[in-house]
Amino acid sequence: MRSFPAVLLSALLTGCSSGITPYYYWQTARGQMELWRSAQDVSAVIADPGTPEALRLRLAEAQRIRDWASQALSLPDNGSYRRYADIGRPFVVWNVFATQALSIRPEQSCFPIAGCVSYRGFFAEEDARAYADTLSRRGLDVHVSGIPAYSTLGWFDDPLLSTFIHYPDTELVRLIVHELAHQVVYVRDDTEFNESFASAVEEEGVRRWLALPDRQALAERFERAQEMRAGFAALVTRYREALDALYASEASEAEKLVDKKRLIDALGADYRAMRDHRWNGFRGYDRWFAQDINNATLASIGLYTGAKPAFARLIAECDGDMPRVWERMRALAALPRDERRAALGLPPHPENHTP
Repeated sequence: MRSFPAVLLSALLTGCSSGITPYYYWQTARGQMELWRSAQDVSAVIADPGTPEALRLRLAEAQRIRDWASQALSLPDNGSYRRYADIGRPFVVWNVFATQALSIRPEQSCFPIAGCVSYRGFFAEEDARAYADTLSRRGLDVHVSGIPAYSTLGWFDDPLLSTFIHYPDTELVRLIVHELAHQVVYVRDDTEFNESFASAVEEEGVRRWLALPDRQALAERFERAQEMRAGFAALVTRYREALDALYASEASEAEKLVDKKRLIDALGADYRAMRDHRWNGFRGYDRWFAQDINNATLASIGLYTGAKPAFARLIAECDGDMPRVWERMRALAALPRDERRAALGLPPHPENHTP
C-alpha cells in the first residue's frame, strides 16, 4: 500500500539525471509497459468463464470500492483501477531505502519530472537488491521493501493488480484510497508530505467505509488494528528520535556505533514486550522485526507516519469536507517546503543526501 513515484515520466520524456543510469530508466519504462500490456478491462475478466470465482468476486468488490471512493471522498473518477493485471509475482516494485551509517535521513534519488524522493524503485527484485548491495558496499545502511502498488500520479490509469486484489476488503479500501489520493496532490521533493497525507486520507476513507451499514464487526477489528499500528509507529518513532539525538551528539564515531546497536537491540526487546503483554501475543509485526533493522529500515517507516497526525488534524478542521481538504492540501503544496511544514506545525525539514 505504498506508492512508487512517477519516474516513468522521466524515463519516457527526458534524459538521465545525475546518479541515475540509463539502465535504470530502461527497466522502469519496460516494467511499466509490461504492466500496461497485461492489463485487461475488469468487466472482461469478470465475464471470462475461465476466471476463478474467487477472483471474480474480488474484482466486483474492488469496482464497488472504486466507485465509492470517488463518490464519498471526491477522489478522481477516472480509468484507474478499472483494469486488472495478473503479474505473477508477489510485489509490483521493490523500493530501496538508504541512509548514512550514522544518520536517519534517507538518501534521495532525483528525477527531472518527479523530483527528489527518499527511495529508488525497481520492477525486478534482483535489480533492487543489486543496487542495495552497491550502496551497502559504500558503507550505507540499506533496506529493500516489496511494494504491492504504486501511483503514476494521474498521468496514466493505474490497474488493479494480482499483488493486492485478494486483500481483505478493509485493506483494499485502504490501498485504493491511498493511491488515488496521490493523484490529487503531489509535491516534488517532499516524500514525507506525499506519503503522510495519503496515509491520513486512507485512514479517513476506511473509517467512512466501515460506517456503512452492517460493518460494525469489521469496524471493531479495524479500530483494534489501528491501536496496534499506532503503537508500532510510536515505538519506531521513539527509537528513531533517540538515534537522531545520538548521531547529533558529541560522542565519538565508535561510541555512536556501539550505542546504535544498543538502541536497535532495545527496540526489538520493547516490541516483544509490547507484543506479549499489551497486545496479548499478536504477532503481526514479527516479520518486520525479523529483518535487519537499521537506520534505513526505520527511515522507511517515518516517511509514511511522520506527518500523518498533522494531516489528520487538517481533515478534522475541515469537518471531513473532502473538497475543502483537497483545497487546503493544494494550498499547502504551493508553499515552499519549510513554510508548508510550519503551517502543519512541523519542524523545518533537514537536508538529505543524494546517493
